[in-house]
Amino acid sequence: MPAINIEDLSEKDKLKMEVEQLRKEVKLERQPVSKCSEDIKNYIEERSGEDPLVKGIPEDRNPFKEKGGCVIA
Repeated sequence: MPAINIEDLSEKDKLKMEVEQLRKEVKLERQPVSKCSEDIKNYIEERSGEDPLVKGIPEDRNPFKEKGGCVIA
């Protein structure tokens, strides 16, 4: 799909695009934030035991562990 330069469109064309977008958005199923946030919280809590950012990476499997030290003489 080619890019459209909005400045080159007439006011009528801009309004048509806006109406098309609003028609698409009105068809989307919406859920309350309270339900979505609870689902996200549960998802995170269920997987927190597997998360290396929470649990940490074992030293033997850490690809970023320094192989050797640096000595300044």
